Amino acid sequence: MSAASALFEPYTLRSLTVPNRVWMAPMCQYSAEVFGPNAGVVNDWHFAHYTARATGGTGLILVEATAVSPEGRISPADLGIWNDTQVAALRRITAFLESQGTVPGIQIAHAGRKASTDRPWLGGAPLKPDSEEGWQPLAPSPVAWDEKHTVPTELTIDQIREIVGQFAAAARRALDAGFKVVEIHGAHGYLIGQFLSPHSNRRTDEYGGSFENRVRFALEVTDAVRAVWPDELPLFFRISATDWLEDGGWTADETVRLAALLKEHGVDLLDVSTGGNASGVRIPTGPGYQVPFAARVHDESPLAVAAVGMITEPEQAEKILANGEADAVLLGRELLRDPSWARRAARELGGEVHVPDQYHRSV
Repeated sequence: MSAASALFEPYTLRSLTVPNRVWMAPMCQYSAEVFGPNAGVVNDWHFAHYTARATGGTGLILVEATAVSPEGRISPADLGIWNDTQVAALRRITAFLESQGTVPGIQIAHAGRKASTDRPWLGGAPLKPDSEEGWQPLAPSPVAWDEKHTVPTELTIDQIREIVGQFAAAARRALDAGFKVVEIHGAHGYLIGQFLSPHSNRRTDEYGGSFENRVRFALEVTDAVRAVWPDELPLFFRISATDWLEDGGWTADETVRLAALLKEHGVDLLDVSTGGNASGVRIPTGPGYQVPFAARVHDESPLAVAAVGMITEPEQAEKILANGEADAVLLGRELLRDPSWARRAARELGGEVHVPDQYHRSV
């Protein structure tokens, strides 16, 4: 094999080198314990899920949205990183990923008004605050996600500051758990994205109204995380580049503006997705449909960029990098279908990828 493929070139951010540009996007598994001392703790399902993609050659794996507090979970079965029991269990996964040459990363998150929702395969319905598994959601403004969801409680300034501290504490725990990349979840209509968009943020104080006020919470979280995250390790931020609304939503222009600010505040790479903050919106999906947003940020901001969204074929991924539209690709559903996608892509493109000794007969 040659090293001609851009997809299989190493990529360095700060002092960390990722062996290739095939990365796994964070995808919730909704499979943790709900109650008791193991609430939010990874289990055998998570271990099998993530380690299979590492033995398949994936260069960097971002563990799913992991809540910074119990009320920050999307569903009651989400992973958490608000206590030391959760940290200890995560070390088993990070150690195995590193043993395969895969860089372990984690996305830290707060669901905001989209919290207290059941698992997707059980219908994904909002759980009432007074139900056994439900709780009262929190948000920038008392604006529900849709007519079925509970109207969230508007956050006070003190509560906002508390959540900023929870993100910092989560980053400290992520480091203790062995992660080398931490990603702040600012996309898909969860809490940080809710602050960014005028569609969900109706505040009239210093956290609402103008662009500068709506991005304030995102930048405060970034500063708090960067202050505890080692200088030699990279910090990612996931963004929804647009709400896909014709009027009154977060826009691609604002994403470019925020990207420059995030760079100044210590972010190294923007993970560019779209949507998720407005219900009932028709999104024109198709192969690589979000790549143009990543390409624009790549062209118009100083940040490194990863592209995501219906990237399924090796040649497609290769062209995204070769054309300078992104610095890496994040695969989601395709890695659910094919945990060894990176090895298949290496065979097709003439690249080199780690293959465990036990699997060499498959090369």
